[in-house]
Amino acid sequence: MKNILLISLLLTMGCSSKTQSKRISTTLENQENLIAVLDTIWKTEQRPITLRDSLMKIYGAESDIVKEQQAIYKKNHIFNERKVKNILDKYGWPTKEIAGEQGNWTICNVIQHADNKVRIQYLPMMRQAVKDKKLEPRFLVRAEDRIATEKGDLQIYGGQMKYYPETKSFNLWPVFEPENIDKRRTAIGLDSIAIFLKNRFDFDWNLEEQIKRTEAFKKNKIIKIKNDKL
Repeated sequence: MKNILLISLLLTMGCSSKTQSKRISTTLENQENLIAVLDTIWKTEQRPITLRDSLMKIYGAESDIVKEQQAIYKKNHIFNERKVKNILDKYGWPTKEIAGEQGNWTICNVIQHADNKVRIQYLPMMRQAVKDKKLEPRFLVRAEDRIATEKGDLQIYGGQMKYYPETKSFNLWPVFEPENIDKRRTAIGLDSIAIFLKNRFDFDWNLEEQIKRTEAFKKNKIIKIKNDKL
């Protein structure tokens, strides 16, 4: 009887061990698959943008070769957005361990490039991911600013640039209280706006200029609201 119990116990332990090993193997496989998918998304999403921006410096924003890369990026983005939404809807926001070092950046990048409806849809999930230490605050800030600019509001942290056809140049989308922007950025662990703009866009921050642009933006918005009511 003792022998029978011992054999049964060993068989049970063996099955349990195999089941656990299978689960671990499946988890690792899923993790590797997710990292591979996100890596492909990153390449197809970002490479046309990088090439487009490089060509823009040489040939200008209105050149055919730049428009060609923009078309490639837009086509790729449709598929990438669908993949990212499926991941988030099915699994929630993945941890850095599951998604890889660049995985969260990739997801945020695709959301950033989506329309405002998509950004607003996943904003609560992004906020929770920051609270859970799954996502760096800078990615949330980026989304918050993009949502504001798409709504036609002043941005908060200064992450969004815009191409202005009338001057054929890029400039910062007007910022809420430019004189206090570094206080807001420092509070969430970001570099000063001057350092960020120089490193990211090779753009020089000029506080006086940006204060004037913000005031002009506010006046124009008031005029637009009045005209819309007429």
